[in-house]
Amino acid sequence: MHLTELTTEQYINLLSSDAPAPGGGSASALCGAQGAALTAMVARLTLGKAKYAEFEPLCSASAQRADVLRDALLAAIDRDTEAFNEVSAAFKLPKETEEQKAVRKAAIQKATLHATQVPFETMGLACQALEVCASLVGKSNRSAASDLGVAALNLLCCVRGAWLNVLINLGSLGDEQQSAQFSEEGARMEQKAAGLADSVFCAVKNSL
Repeated sequence: MHLTELTTEQYINLLSSDAPAPGGGSASALCGAQGAALTAMVARLTLGKAKYAEFEPLCSASAQRADVLRDALLAAIDRDTEAFNEVSAAFKLPKETEEQKAVRKAAIQKATLHATQVPFETMGLACQALEVCASLVGKSNRSAASDLGVAALNLLCCVRGAWLNVLINLGSLGDEQQSAQFSEEGARMEQKAAGLADSVFCAVKNSL
């Protein structure tokens, strides 16, 4: 059964158990899915309201885009745990002979790269959702302003949580060029996300 098929209580109980996965990566993706879903909700609460008629095209497109990102972030919940399990399985491979050691090393590096790519992609998805979220500030239903602020906070949590899951793997990649690329692009995304989320939060707070 996929993590996304569990009840909320089942998922939380599993998260709090001594099982190493799901962990922070999956939890970050869930925050992102919530943020994207809230963004879509705010957009839809604006549609059909005469007061916001001029923003109808924006909100319609934003709701659809947020839905796509929500689904991708939901999928990332399971993808992150699956990637972690791949790393764990690689470490359990036999290492008695030189050939086995070589196979094990290659498997570990491949799995670690995948376990780095997944949260890195999650960061990108959440950053895209934050752009959608920010575009709705001042152009969406004011009664749902606080929801838009919470969306931004969830999406920033996703970006920063996923970023930590990228960083923890960089030293084990075995490829300095790849590590440097992840580090540079990840830092850029984290900084961009922080700016977007802060602008949304401050605008929402000042409007209440």
